[in-house]
Amino acid sequence: MSNRSLKISGIILLVLCGVYILIYFLGPQFTDRISEIFFTRIVKVKCLDYKQSAFSRKLNNKIPDYIETSILNGIIKCKDESDLRHRVDEGKLVRIKGDRGYVIEQMSHSYPYLTKEGRDLLQEIGKRFREKISDTRMKGSSFRITSLTRTTEKLRDLRHVNSNTSMNSPHLYGNAFDISYVRFTTRKFYVTQCDKKYLKEALAEVIWQLRNERRCWATYETNQNCFHVVAR
Repeated sequence: MSNRSLKISGIILLVLCGVYILIYFLGPQFTDRISEIFFTRIVKVKCLDYKQSAFSRKLNNKIPDYIETSILNGIIKCKDESDLRHRVDEGKLVRIKGDRGYVIEQMSHSYPYLTKEGRDLLQEIGKRFREKISDTRMKGSSFRITSLTRTTEKLRDLRHVNSNTSMNSPHLYGNAFDISYVRFTTRKFYVTQCDKKYLKEALAEVIWQLRNERRCWATYETNQNCFHVVAR
């Protein structure tokens, strides 16, 4: 290999290392902003208007609306993972895996289990979400589940990170889950802000419809960037 080729390879390697360092230290918000500038101002990707109405703020249930029913219909809350495994062995909780329409994220403060009613509700949201976006350029996209069932041990750990966490959370009873409205898995190389807004509000509309059908309660949690959903 010639000296010129070696120099070019060295420059490319340095650039790649620099990009990696930026991503690692500055985080996804910075890299998202850089991507947005590149694709909108340089490549000039158009931001399509999907004519999607906003439903997020209509998801306004509070804990007093549903906590008694959540306790009544859910499991007896678990102290720790061993206790939770016992509920699974009894058939009171089922394991939740990713499906068409949604992805289960790695979770540090909860476990991938729900009651059967919670699982059925999640599957219905995934089904309706797929159908709703099927005729758009975002077809095939999936939403991401960020939290499922918690033990009291995990809840105490979470309180150290988020002091606003309720110690009487419906996540303790196996029939609640959180869906991120800022992170989606898509088939597109670049997702515009219009795409992100559409996916968020399309998902919110699906949840809102199910709430009107008395299938769930739901809360738009702005601090946690998620829709908090409780099976009814």
